[in-house]
Amino acid sequence: MAIRLPLICLLGSFMVVAIAADLTPERYWSTALPNTPIPNSLHNLLTFDFTDEKSTNVQVGKGGVNVNTHKGKTGSGTAVNVGKGGVRVDTGKGKPGGGTHVSVGSGKGHGGGVAVHTGKPGKRTDVGVGKGGVTVHTRHKGRPIYVGVKPGANPFVYNYAAKETQLHDDPNAALFFLEKDLVRGKEMNVRFNAEDGYGGKTAFLPRGEAETVPFGSEKFSETLKRFSVEAGSEEAEMMKKTIEECEARKVSGEEKYCATSLESMVDFSVSKLGKYHVRAVSTEVAKKNAPMQKYKIAAPGVKKLSDDKSVVCHKQKYPFAVFYCHKAMMTTVYAVPLEGENGMRAKAVAVCHKNTSAWNPNHLAFKVLQVKPGTVPVCHFLPETHVVWFSY
Repeated sequence: MAIRLPLICLLGSFMVVAIAADLTPERYWSTALPNTPIPNSLHNLLTFDFTDEKSTNVQVGKGGVNVNTHKGKTGSGTAVNVGKGGVRVDTGKGKPGGGTHVSVGSGKGHGGGVAVHTGKPGKRTDVGVGKGGVTVHTRHKGRPIYVGVKPGANPFVYNYAAKETQLHDDPNAALFFLEKDLVRGKEMNVRFNAEDGYGGKTAFLPRGEAETVPFGSEKFSETLKRFSVEAGSEEAEMMKKTIEECEARKVSGEEKYCATSLESMVDFSVSKLGKYHVRAVSTEVAKKNAPMQKYKIAAPGVKKLSDDKSVVCHKQKYPFAVFYCHKAMMTTVYAVPLEGENGMRAKAVAVCHKNTSAWNPNHLAFKVLQVKPGTVPVCHFLPETHVVWFSY
């Protein structure tokens, strides 16, 4: 099943601070964690690409900002490109009152930058470029872009209880294994999937925008309205499950937090691990959407990265990037080189939990491994969209 997200509902008054670089999520990361490279799994979520074939496409990256608004026909809309070279505006044909207006100068109306207005009032797109960055407002009818989702509990949450059918149906079942299996040459059946069903292609919102979006059970109806999601739909159930997991009681000894922006994830992790001796890593697979296959642990073998505490963040099912983060004590983090039977390689990250006594006895891991809580360390590979933070 899929959910499509209208740009107006996702962004509201979307602010991409492309010019004021010190305000970007990426810049915030480098300031807060000067010695910590950002893993690809998170870096990929910093590029926005919200597309509706009959509306507006916004792409934000290192090269600047590109905005295209159209009705599905080439040359029938407006293209705005903002980069180091300046601002270029191209406008197509339109009905009276529905054209494009561009103003460049130092007037107060656009903060001394560039203002672009296209379309009819109430259904138009507004782009403002100034000292504060780039703002994009779009108003339109229609369905949002598709984001792959599937309602269901998150197997990486400690109090998760698996159903018997999930032993056969859940590809994440193959991600769990015992610590004693982490030896060179060991073979495991694993499926690494970038679109793992726990968040799909949804990207981060800047913290300022994420904080304007209602997030919680008390305002759930308002949230559904904000994203144009029908109550009772599969999409709504997905969102509800994520909120329930974020609001659920903590497992004994657990410190958890649901990060709705990259900045808030950084703040939580730094508060638990410190700033100067922390790393963040994620699994990297050579091929996207790789099939389930047999992998063997390859040369040079398993490398222990940390053997103390860590913060593990799991991407959730939501219309924008939300991560369920929890600090775990008595955890070991490993880098595991894998080679598939088809020759494909993966740089997997494995987390082993030494104390599982407080976990739900019906957790998927125990069913897969046929062990009881608190008896042996339980390990799992991280899907590509998840990340683990650790001290070194």
